[in-house]
Amino acid sequence: MLDLGGAKMSGAKASAPAAAGDFVKDATDASFMADVVEASRTQPVIVDFWAPWCGPCRQLTPALEKAVATANGAVRLVKVNIDENPAVAGQLRVQSIPTVYAFVDGQPVDGFQGAQPESQVKAFIDRLSGPPEASDLDMLLEMAAESLQLGDMGGAAQGYAQALQMDPTNVKAIAGLARCYLAGGDVERAAEVAAMADPAAKDADLAAVRAAIALAQAGAETGETATLQRRVAADSTDLQAKFDLAGALAADGDFAGAADQLLAVIAVDRDWNGGAAKAQLLTVFEASGPGSDVARTGRRRLSALLFA
Repeated sequence: MLDLGGAKMSGAKASAPAAAGDFVKDATDASFMADVVEASRTQPVIVDFWAPWCGPCRQLTPALEKAVATANGAVRLVKVNIDENPAVAGQLRVQSIPTVYAFVDGQPVDGFQGAQPESQVKAFIDRLSGPPEASDLDMLLEMAAESLQLGDMGGAAQGYAQALQMDPTNVKAIAGLARCYLAGGDVERAAEVAAMADPAAKDADLAAVRAAIALAQAGAETGETATLQRRVAADSTDLQAKFDLAGALAADGDFAGAADQLLAVIAVDRDWNGGAAKAQLLTVFEASGPGSDVARTGRRRLSALLFA
């Protein structure tokens, strides 16, 4: 089992943002100047005016806390109970609750009234916090990818985990961390990490690692590689053995070897088992990466067989 050292984590905990309480506090009329106005000169502060009897407030506040926690310190949330602290609410002419103001450089710059869906709350906070520093994030991803290519799985995993702390939805970081776990033989953990990405996300690295995970999961059911190799050696016409061997090789990360076995099946019977060999071969190409030698060479060989 691969030791990922300090980057070891499980599933979605890999990139969990800090607890909401780290960036949320209650303010009073007396503390508002320090907690909001002065604090906003160094960091955006969101003020949530609420009251215990307000139903929509109970819907909005958890969404605000969640989005602020996800922003991981880029903004802070200050909650003001208007029943106990009416002065500031009066000065800001708060007429209904919930009312939310965003303060930057000591001044209110944005806001809204009423409960909002999570997507709009997130968009509101994103406008204030802005994206992570692209240069820092890109540099971290580049270093992690280089470590992965060099076989330094611990260093790669640590880099990808740090990138996820900066941007918990970054598909490159998710795909890279999943690849690290997969390389270490932890298919279950790899699948958990890959599942952190939006199912509709379109990214070549993410698609590749998802395909590799699927192959690894399927390959676990095909049998031991050595046993299958002996079956193929004993009977070169056993197409099922070749297909199963391809699955075992793909599960081990030997995509070139898997492609060879599948192409051998197609060479004998291109429609074998309802086209299963061709479908599996395309998954191998995806798992190896669209620009890989396995994919480029394999597609040329496949074309030669199909159009001969």
